Amino acid sequence: AVLGSTSGSDLEAIFHGIKSGRLKAKISVVVSNKKDAFILERAGQHNVKAVFVDSTGKSREDFDKEVMKILDKEKIGLVLLIGYMKLLSNEFVAKYKNKIMNVHPSLLPAFAAGMDKNVHQQVLDYGVKVTGCTVHFVDEGTDTGQIILQKAFSVEENDTVDTLKAKVQ
Repeated sequence: AVLGSTSGSDLEAIFHGIKSGRLKAKISVVVSNKKDAFILERAGQHNVKAVFVDSTGKSREDFDKEVMKILDKEKIGLVLLIGYMKLLSNEFVAKYKNKIMNVHPSLLPAFAAGMDKNVHQQVLDYGVKVTGCTVHFVDEGTDTGQIILQKAFSVEENDTVDTLKAKVQ
């Protein structure tokens, strides 16, 4: 399963990897807390079940219980967070221990606090010369789980938040 709140550009790369045979996987469902998130449309373009779950007025725990029901119905063995702009409840993390992977737009543990464009702004503000992205397992902390892989690249003088985001994607 993929959980996402944004456009899902990384999801497109996964679909390509599956189609080309480089990835031996199947995406059964894409779930979003944003009704207009392009990730849902992207899933539909690949004939994958796309589900919107409204989080309005719900506690994190109640929202996650709804999502877990969907994942249970689909018999999900691995959960990918791709541009997912929600923190997971401890119950969700415990249920899928070592089965949740996240893509973070920095070289963790650097710039762990933040999501999406504000991470890239922190990189620019701090003046680092190298940044990148990290794929890690999710634990109870925020971006503190075991690192699976990282990819680094140089920060150029003319880079902006948008160019850094494009490089990470």
